[in-house]
Amino acid sequence: MEDLLEKKSVLHGGEFLVKDSEPADIFIPEALNEEQLMVKQMALDFFEQEIEPSKNKLEKQEPGLAAALLKKMGDLGLLGSHMPTEYGGLALDSNTNTVLSEVFGPAGSFIVSYAAHTGIGMLPILYFGTNEQKEKYLPKLISGELKAAYCLTEPGSGSDALAAKTRADLSPDGKNYILNGQKMWISNAGFADIFTVFAQIDGDKFTGFIVEKGTPGLTLGAEEEKLGIKGSSTRQVFFENSPVPVENVLGQIGKGHLIAFNALNIGRYKLGAMCIGGAKGVIQMATKYAIERQQFGHKIADFGAIQHKLAEMCIRTFVGESTMYRISQNLDDKKTAEIEAGQTFGEANLRAAEEYAIECSILKIYGSEVVDYTVDENVQIHGGIGFSEEFGAARAYRDARINRIYEGTNEINRLLMIDMLFKRALKGAIDIVTPAWAVQKELASMPGFGKPEGIYAEEKLAVKDFKKTILMVAGAAAKMQMDGKLNLKDEQEIVMNVSDMLIDLYNCESTLLRVEKLRDFNKKQPQELYEAAMQVQFHDATSRISKNATDALASFAEGDLLKTFLMGVKRFTKYPPQNVKSKRRLVAAAMLESGGFCF
Repeated sequence: MEDLLEKKSVLHGGEFLVKDSEPADIFIPEALNEEQLMVKQMALDFFEQEIEPSKNKLEKQEPGLAAALLKKMGDLGLLGSHMPTEYGGLALDSNTNTVLSEVFGPAGSFIVSYAAHTGIGMLPILYFGTNEQKEKYLPKLISGELKAAYCLTEPGSGSDALAAKTRADLSPDGKNYILNGQKMWISNAGFADIFTVFAQIDGDKFTGFIVEKGTPGLTLGAEEEKLGIKGSSTRQVFFENSPVPVENVLGQIGKGHLIAFNALNIGRYKLGAMCIGGAKGVIQMATKYAIERQQFGHKIADFGAIQHKLAEMCIRTFVGESTMYRISQNLDDKKTAEIEAGQTFGEANLRAAEEYAIECSILKIYGSEVVDYTVDENVQIHGGIGFSEEFGAARAYRDARINRIYEGTNEINRLLMIDMLFKRALKGAIDIVTPAWAVQKELASMPGFGKPEGIYAEEKLAVKDFKKTILMVAGAAAKMQMDGKLNLKDEQEIVMNVSDMLIDLYNCESTLLRVEKLRDFNKKQPQELYEAAMQVQFHDATSRISKNATDALASFAEGDLLKTFLMGVKRFTKYPPQNVKSKRRLVAAAMLESGGFCF
């Protein structure tokens, strides 16, 4: 397995902190082939002809509409694009599946129904089901004949999923587990046929079960009155002495956490991709209104303040898109290597999601925060009309807010990223110690004064220095912990500082790799435009990394030691200042010409 990955020049999960990638290692959307573009067009046609005209009816939860749309998607193969062919799926590559997630991103409430069904609804059975379970359920889930829901959260267990209180006790005849308890915030509950349910066998063995609609004692609460995603079905699910056949245990008894956490890994990636697609839809809405709205004798798109907003929305989304397809290629390379090594389709996908769990969290965090930024600025650009429920800006604003909460809150994901990084280092999967010591030695030496040379030399140097900054801060914190002077479990603020630096680093490197690779592609826009977006990203990220590093270091170091570290921060955050005003105006002009996202 190691040999296969090495031949493909694929970095292991989290290894981007200590190793460099090349443009040839990543995928960019400009490289979509004819078949992928055909799938994209099919999805766009379905979105425009079926979903877009139904948004108002979906918002009011017209009975049967969401389920009917899912069935139509199943008829087109769109529900099984990520599923193996033996169960009726299309087994499309990761990049094509990313395209589909992005296309359906602007679908509003319906995206919840689609994502819950195809993601956490189906993947646990693919990953952990027996052959009999897969043969029984997956073909009908892929066709849309059956709809899926995922029952994890309880009133007393949200982020702490293992604290679930729902019980499962073996019946006297040994044929069924008897479930008792309740689940809440269950998407698709109102029309689901299949529920993946987590319960504690004998009160202490966290285990997954496949529960069918119509099971005695299974009842639903009323539809929740939610802030946003009002068109999605969200109900409580109750179990009162509900018998579930022993053959419907999913995975191993007491190992339900493996199902829950691994389903969330790829779910986080897909959510991030849908958020990037949603942001593009909002950008189109904002650009269109800015061109049409007249004030003071000019369209508001003429004003610098509005151009700043539009450009920033577009640049952040471009950065997220660059990161998204980089991860997508990583997932695809790992999946391919696993299949070549003899793993099944499901096992290969599971291992890919496990390998790049850190990167998936990065996209989930960044994508959800980018779409939040775009919907907020979209309301601002619309002004008073943006506050009216009569128009789409208000709905998009409400719908986007949930993304920072589900699939693990962004705070939990930030903490998990660093925890996973340190665990991988302790297991020897990533060598962080050697490069961290090299940074410490470099701090004690005189800095070089040569000017970087070559294409994008400043950006390449900045990426290397960003990595050094993170290694310096994380290494110092880890040493403090080893010396008994710090307990990072009690210092979440420091961990959040490091995770935010990690996100900025990964986004900057992904954007640089894409822009560099684009030099060899025919593009709809000049290279200067892509470079402008990259340079704004690096300019702003430099300031954020400097602040996060300073905040973290000042939290646990003092005196001469702190001064030494702060000199290091200054040394490693020297990306030259950019005229971000002119570069944003360049991007805004391209947006106004194209009518929306311009890359």
